[in-house]
Amino acid sequence: MTSTGLAWLGFAFVTVFCWGLYGTMLHAGQVAMGDPVNGRYKAFLFVGLAYFLVAILAPLLVLKSQGADWSYPAPGMGLSLVAGILGAVGAFGVLLAFGAKGSPSVVMAIVFAGAPIVNAFASMVKHPPPGGISSIQWPFVLGILLAALGGCLVTLYRPQG
Repeated sequence: MTSTGLAWLGFAFVTVFCWGLYGTMLHAGQVAMGDPVNGRYKAFLFVGLAYFLVAILAPLLVLKSQGADWSYPAPGMGLSLVAGILGAVGAFGVLLAFGAKGSPSVVMAIVFAGAPIVNAFASMVKHPPPGGISSIQWPFVLGILLAALGGCLVTLYRPQG
């Protein structure tokens, strides 16, 4: 496989790194707002500003530089909007969990152990296995169980200081 064939893996690790720091940085920003009642909402406003800078300006620059056409089919716009809403609601849920006294290490362990499980089942609904549910192999089921167990173990036995 060529090095360009693995570019996706590098981008995936960039995401792992960024999202791995997301909860800790969001909590730190919330605390640094110095407002115990509304600090989390103030912090989330800046998350929104960051999304504007990265998710709107960057694609506009890339599309313009690549001479892309500016047609947007309604189904693509609708599904992409729903994806953005899911991402924003999820980010807001993280913030609300912090506000309800969830620690970043626990909240993010639950999120990052649970999200791949939800993704696996959603993907199977959208793209069912060719042989149906009965064709699912035991390593897949084991992976789901290990993801859940990993989230529990990280949450229960996290280093506490």
